[in-house]
Amino acid sequence: MKTLVWRRLDEPGMEVAHVRSLSSASGVQIGASYEVRWQLEGEHLELELNGDRRTSFELGDADFFDVFASPFFNSLPVMRDGLLDAGPARDYVMGFVALPELTISDSTQRYEPLGQRIVRYSSGSFEAAIVFDADGYVEHYSGFLERV
Repeated sequence: MKTLVWRRLDEPGMEVAHVRSLSSASGVQIGASYEVRWQLEGEHLELELNGDRRTSFELGDADFFDVFASPFFNSLPVMRDGLLDAGPARDYVMGFVALPELTISDSTQRYEPLGQRIVRYSSGSFEAAIVFDADGYVEHYSGFLERV
């Protein structure tokens, strides 16, 4: 098992993820106004908000889950599809989980590998550079978070 810790750069917050594999991981994310625990098992995601509200989602037709402010989930397409080296951009439909609302919606996201383990991430009008380590885990997400 690998344990990873990130801190937010834009506001108070952090995440700790315990990764067994790409499809089996758990974590806790602390935001400015919430705490959420999540557990990913294959195509099933369970979340618990502030210790009292629980929900779960199935992946369905989406490519991956993406939990707001969770760098672990940004690593999934990069690791599965080998996006650490320069190459063509790839588009994904993510099951995006909004926090603290605990709602899910489809989100079209583009990952463009620029080389040297840097990926340009975009969704709608938002765009950011994400730096990954050699294993494919997020090290730095421009202006948003970094690994500690």
